[in-house]
Amino acid sequence: MTGRSFALQAQHPAAYLDGDSVVQLDDGAVLSLAHDLRRSASDDIEFAQAAFHWVRDEVGHSYDVRDPRVTLTAGEVLRERVGLCYAKSHLLAALLRVAGIPTGLCYQRLTHGDGYVLHGLVAVYLEGSWHRQDPRGNKEGVTAEFSLTDERLAWPIDPTVGEIDYPQLMVSPAASVVNALRSTSDVLSLYDTGLPTALDDRDSTAATMPAAE
Repeated sequence: MTGRSFALQAQHPAAYLDGDSVVQLDDGAVLSLAHDLRRSASDDIEFAQAAFHWVRDEVGHSYDVRDPRVTLTAGEVLRERVGLCYAKSHLLAALLRVAGIPTGLCYQRLTHGDGYVLHGLVAVYLEGSWHRQDPRGNKEGVTAEFSLTDERLAWPIDPTVGEIDYPQLMVSPAASVVNALRSTSDVLSLYDTGLPTALDDRDSTAATMPAAE
């Protein structure tokens, strides 16, 4: 699936520049890393790609590295250097917003064991349109790359088995994600049975409405 074949429902790009208690723009370590990456980048695209690679490669995916620590906020993810897909997306969104690049949070529903799991990623506004990026982390069988043309996500969805690309582009994380991570002290114990399986009614209140760009 190409980036141009999937239409996100988004507010004006300016709505995706502010921080909150999870996508922290006031964390000193987040600010420092964003400024370091920015200094070595020639433009917004080069910076966005560098930030994507940093989060994808320098922050371990909790399940891949078998690390039970719980991280949720951008600052926590940066300090601990570990997190689930949601947490890594929160850090990437914070880094990009610090640099003035509109970045929203978006989700997929993927098959997971005998059911489904909600997967988190981001979309960046560059060159006049939104582009989804997946900083989850690569491993055998999973290759996600930064791209402003054809999407190169970790997993393309298969609608025939009930998988979904949710079109809502959110300013803040889905409530179900925040609540799930705050409810546990062991991410690995949560991973198999306790993660959100879909966007729910609480999340829909944060969903954005289509708007002309």
